[in-house]
Amino acid sequence: MILTPLALPGVVVIEPQVYRDARGEFLETWNEERFAESGIEARFVQDNLSVSRRHTLRGLHYQIQQAQGKLVRVMRGAIFDVIVDLRRASAAFGKMMTVGLEAGEHRSLWVPPGLAHGFLALADDTWVQYKVTEYWAPRWERTLRWDDPALAIPWPLPRGTSPLMSEKDRAGVPLADAETYE
Repeated sequence: MILTPLALPGVVVIEPQVYRDARGEFLETWNEERFAESGIEARFVQDNLSVSRRHTLRGLHYQIQQAQGKLVRVMRGAIFDVIVDLRRASAAFGKMMTVGLEAGEHRSLWVPPGLAHGFLALADDTWVQYKVTEYWAPRWERTLRWDDPALAIPWPLPRGTSPLMSEKDRAGVPLADAETYE
C-alpha cells in the first residue's frame, strides 16, 4: 500500500496493492494498523454510497460540529474531487485542491476532519463510497458555494453545461461567510 501526502496537510492518496489472476482482482481498501503506521488514525462509524449521473455535483460539504474524516473511493465511474481547508490554524486555510479518482485505479482519498469536500461525477452511473469518522448530523452540516470566485475551482464542465445539484448545494455560502474550524 502506497500512501502519498498531498498539498493540503493531512490529505493523502492511498494506492493499494492489487492482486490479479485469472479469477479477477483482490485488494485491501482499509487496514487500521497500516494506516495508523502512516499517521492516519481513524475509527469509522458509517459507510455512505452515492450513485450519480454525469455532471452531478455534490458538495462542498462539512460538519461544523462532529467534523468528519472521510475515506473516499470510486467503485464505478470517475470523479473530480475537491477539498477545501477550513482549519484556521492550518497554513493552508482557505486553499483548495483537486484530485481525480477513477474506479479502475482503485485509489482512495483520505480527507481529514476540518476540510470541506465535494465532487463532480464525470460519468453516468458513478458510484462513490466513503467511510466517515462521525455520524451524519444534519443540524451541523454546512455547504460552501461550489462556484465561489475566491476558490476558483476549475470544475471540468463542458462550456454552457450547468451541474446537476440539490437546492441545498446551490444555496452554499462563499468562503468569506463560512463557519470554520479553529
